[in-house]
Amino acid sequence: MAAPTDKREGSLEAPTRHPIDWQSDSFYDEDALMTEMERVFDICHGCRRCFNLCHSFPTLFDAVDESESMELDTVPKSVYWDVVDHCYLCDMCYMSKCPYVPPHEWNIDFPHLMLRGKALRFKKEGASRRDNLLTSTDKVGKFAGIPVVAQVVNAVNSSTGGRKLLENVLGVHRDAPVPTYHSDTARKRLHVLKSEKGERAEPTDDTRGKVVLFTTCYGNYNLPSMIEDLVAVYEHNDIPVALAGGEVCCGMPKLDLGDLEAVQKAKETNVPDLAYWVDMGWDIIAPVPSCTLMFKQELPLMFPDDPEVTKVRDAFFDPFEYLMLRHKAGKLKTDFAKPLGKVSYQVPCHLRVQNIGLKTKEILQLVPDTQVEAIERCSGHDGTYAVKKETHDIAKKIARLVVSRAKKADADHFVSDCPMAAEQIAQGLEAQEAGNPLSLLRNAYGI
Repeated sequence: MAAPTDKREGSLEAPTRHPIDWQSDSFYDEDALMTEMERVFDICHGCRRCFNLCHSFPTLFDAVDESESMELDTVPKSVYWDVVDHCYLCDMCYMSKCPYVPPHEWNIDFPHLMLRGKALRFKKEGASRRDNLLTSTDKVGKFAGIPVVAQVVNAVNSSTGGRKLLENVLGVHRDAPVPTYHSDTARKRLHVLKSEKGERAEPTDDTRGKVVLFTTCYGNYNLPSMIEDLVAVYEHNDIPVALAGGEVCCGMPKLDLGDLEAVQKAKETNVPDLAYWVDMGWDIIAPVPSCTLMFKQELPLMFPDDPEVTKVRDAFFDPFEYLMLRHKAGKLKTDFAKPLGKVSYQVPCHLRVQNIGLKTKEILQLVPDTQVEAIERCSGHDGTYAVKKETHDIAKKIARLVVSRAKKADADHFVSDCPMAAEQIAQGLEAQEAGNPLSLLRNAYGI
């Protein structure tokens, strides 16, 4: 029998993350970046567990298999940048597939290596007009939210001719789902929440019993009804809700673009205000998983020495995570008035990687005569990836499994915590529209 050894295939410890050293000169050293990509890509080629995730991995593996040596050494370096382009930072390779993430000695962090590539290229070349526009969610939302402009934008986005024009001028695929814009934004509808003092709060061991709401760009400009549903559910459960102050985009779209200075600028607006609310005894929630993940993971890794970032991280919750904590403490009402029947539920990647479990499913299944089938697969949307002309078809291919399972489920409702993912998948469903679990929960309460 062979002697015992400490060497083993893969790590048995929980994944850990290293801070992102994005403010150092070495982070933008192209030679060092290419060397690290070569090291990581060679390990990925030898493993290939991630072949069925995003398109980065098929791009890499196909290039290796088609190369002269069938090894990485004969793959053109231009392919490396194709791999970067197809990574949309879903984080699923890191959290669910890769056996070599830290604390393993090979120290593989594929998403943040791709982020480094995106940041280097942005620093050298900037971004296209389209990509800058698609990631400038506040600017677009404010402009498209002007009353008359909103009508024109929505009309163009819903017409065949308008979509052809968008494709030709901006490279936005004519069939990609695009959001509706509202002049009556969520923050306008709920401005009264700014005066909420939280006196009614009932704390538990894990919650303070009152939340400040980060509405998100999408919730504010594109789906204010989702925000209204969230507030209705929380108020029904005697959880005071207040609005954050001068809220801007969380920074996730700019992170995906590699514009890390724009991320820092957004952080400098959002974090001080949210930290103030935490100091005043409030928890924080956001209804879009990508935004929650930004505050819970990416900003703390970019600014590990900022105590306010850490403070905000520790007080940030997914809405259903928060409700489940209240339920465990006996503080969630279960006076449901309507069953939901069968629910097909896509779990967004940016929710899965938060390591909180399927809290949305758990809450919805508290409703009598309700069955929830969770689909833990990527929608392929990524905010902008599915919208771009050059990657739309790939995004649809990634979503195909979710669409197939949702069709087979033949459920009464199809929902996703991510409204953009829901719209992407709903395109493939003939008989169902995109829904949001917060809306379902409100309907179940009959409020």
